[in-house]
Parts: sequence; C-alpha cells; structure tokens
Amino acid sequence: MTIFNLTARLWKTRLARLIAAPLALCAVLLTQPFAGWVTSPAHAEDRYLDVRRGEFKPVSIAVTPFAGDPAAAAQATSIITNNFKRSVFLAPLDSKTFVEPIANPDQTPNMDAWRALNAQFVVTGRSGRSPDGRLQTEFRLWDVSTGQQVAGQQYVTDPNNSRRVAHIVSDAIFSRITGEGGFFDTRVVFVDETGPPEHRRKRLAIMDQDGANVRYLTRGDDLVVTPRFSPSSQDVTYMSFGPTDPKVLLLNIETGQREVVGNFPGMTFAPRFSPDGQKIVMSLAQGSASNLFTMDVRSRTTTRLTDSSAIDTSPSYSPDGSQIVFESDRGGSQQIYVMSANGGAPKRISFGEGRYSTPVWSPKGDLIAFTKQKANTFAIGVMRPDGSGERILTEGFHNEGPTWAPNGLYLMFFRDPGGSSGAKIYMIDVFGRAEFPVPTPSFASDPTWSPLLN
Repeated sequence: MTIFNLTARLWKTRLARLIAAPLALCAVLLTQPFAGWVTSPAHAEDRYLDVRRGEFKPVSIAVTPFAGDPAAAAQATSIITNNFKRSVFLAPLDSKTFVEPIANPDQTPNMDAWRALNAQFVVTGRSGRSPDGRLQTEFRLWDVSTGQQVAGQQYVTDPNNSRRVAHIVSDAIFSRITGEGGFFDTRVVFVDETGPPEHRRKRLAIMDQDGANVRYLTRGDDLVVTPRFSPSSQDVTYMSFGPTDPKVLLLNIETGQREVVGNFPGMTFAPRFSPDGQKIVMSLAQGSASNLFTMDVRSRTTTRLTDSSAIDTSPSYSPDGSQIVFESDRGGSQQIYVMSANGGAPKRISFGEGRYSTPVWSPKGDLIAFTKQKANTFAIGVMRPDGSGERILTEGFHNEGPTWAPNGLYLMFFRDPGGSSGAKIYMIDVFGRAEFPVPTPSFASDPTWSPLLN
C-alpha cells in the first residue's frame, strides 16, 4: 500500500468515526525562594538520578499532605502525587504508610521515620489564600540521606491558576532530582471525536497533559486532522477539510485568532513548524506524487524541498533546524529518510521489517519516534537519527501519531482498536517501561504536545 493510499484510508476511517473563549494563561508571580533552593535544574554532577542511562531504579518520594486551606491543600497534594505516579522515574509512596504527621511543613521532618519507609525524598508544603485573596503555595524538598532541604519555592497567583501551580511544583521537584527539564506544566491539543462510528463529529480540543481542563477550539463543522504545536509559542497549525480544498490553518491558543496559512490546489497535509516557529514544512500532493515544501509564516513564500514521483510526507525538523526527517515510498515501501532542511539528497535510515511512518524528531535531538506497521500490528518506536538503536516501545492495533514531551523523555500517541470503539490517547516513557491512558471526555486522536508553559 502506498503512503498516499494509506493516508487516504486513515482519513476515510476517521471520517467514519468553539469557538471557545481564549485560553489566556494567568501569570504566576514568584516570590523569594526558600533557603536551600536551587534556582535551575541540576547539572549532571548534581542530579540524583541519571534518567538517560535506561537502567535505573525509580526514586522513592513521599509527598506529605499539604497544610493550609483544606481544599487547596488537598488538590495540590493530589496533583503532585499523581504527576509523580505517571513520571516513571519518581515513585511516590502510599500515604497510608506514612508514620510521621507533618504538623509544620517548615520544620525538618524526622528523617529516621522516613528512612524506615525507604523514602529517599520527602516533600512538605502548604497552599491557601493570602490576605489579598490570591493563592499562595509553597513547598520544600528534603533529601532523607543528608537530612537537608535541597529545594523550595513559593508561588502567588490567581486562585483559578491552582492546577498550574501544582504542575510547576511537580516540575521543580522532578528537575531537581533528575537534572532534566520538566513536562507537567504543559498542554496537549488533540482531535475530540464524538457520535456514532459512521458519523463522527471531530473537534479540535486542548487539555492539560494529565487530561484536565478540556476546552474546545473548533465547532466540528469541518474535519480537522494533524494538529501540531509550535516549539516556540502557543500556536498550532492543523489541516481543515471543508466543502472546498483542504486548508492549512494557524491558530493562536491564547487569543483564539485563526488564519489560513495556505490554500493550495490538490491535497496538502502533515504541516509542522520549524524550531523557531517561522516556517511550516508540509506535503503537497501533485498528481500521483507528493513533495515537501516549506512556507515562511510571515511572507507566505514557499520553497520546494523534494522533486520526485514518490510520496514524500510527514516531515519533521531536527531541534537545531538543520535537517528534516520524513517518510517516503521512493524505495518501494514506506520508509524513513533524513535530508538537509534546504533539500538535497535524502538518506534512508529505516531498514527493519515492515513499513515506517509519522517520524518526529525528539526535542533533545537524540531520537526519532515513528509508527511501524507489520501485517496488522502497529508499533510506536524510536531510533537514533542515523537509524541505529531501533527500539519498539509498544505495539498492537492500531497505534499511530507519536508526539514528544518537551523534555524528550515521554511520548503520547493514539490507539484505535476499530469496530464500534474509537481512538484513545496514551502516554509512554522513552524506555517503554510504563504506559498510561490519558483521560479524555470521549474518543480522541492526533495528540500534539505543547512546549513547557512556565
């Protein structure tokens, strides 16, 4: 099956299966840090866990109940704990095993009690309203082995921003322990699918990375597919299929402003931003072939990158913007190729058994994620940019559309079992250790992960 036919079939399958208020972010006001706070993620020599080695034992951490306003404190404790449960690298202890009640989160915990539970770190904190009505949340991270506070911070913000603060706290702790960037304070745009399989309504929607705060961005009048976040802003590009030719649209999540980026004859698909957000690379169908083009977002000028009779599609930039990875059937079957961002001779990098598609470069630059089809099995995997080190993270029917977390340690994708069911979104770490469903109101596909918000 050619790439074009496969893509058309997938679109046909999805067919069978807003304007919301602007999603402006509330600014978080940071006050002075507590003593012992490290203001940036740990360097390699400072980190407690090297998550890049692959072989590691998760760090055990106790998130003690936050003090303060009961509702705000309970929410902060719950969100932070659940974030760590899905992090793979941090393992929160069951609160039922805690033996020391934390009456004052500012005091040093009884380290002997936490050592007895094999806790490596303890989190204490409080959350509640300040005299001016704003939400004040603070935390301290304690290293049980040394008995010292190794991180701490206070945040003051609008109470409506309480979930974001909990995610920011989670990121600060995650970064201090691992030395890696966080990913909890992020959002995901996806295609929400409702209705019977033969007449699915498809709307563009956005949610927090844990599935909360769902908002709808389109009404569902037209078919929408392949949303893609800009790596440098809160802009999303996506494809819209209405009564006329398909359009590439640009949507600003914060303002709700929408504009047509390109309205080309024939079928245009798979748009994706350059790392600086100034260009969009896409595939344009021309007769029985499709080739790759870039478009300058400001001037709308286009540049052709490939010129062949093959089906070239699903382009994705390397983080430094110097290369593009894409899929093509120029060798007889769907495979992955890498070429200069200015065009030129591409180099094939996939050689395993099966067909490869939807490649996407990691923000770290070290890996390329892909979908691999062999018979009726669809796998999500990763390989190095030179094609070596291929690893399958998960497989089944029907997995597709990987998207990277901004720290390059996690992927989201969607799985559609077919029949009367529908697609759902899942998250998996880059080592394939654990897979988690991402809750959505209904069926969901085509996730795209935002940059870190804070």
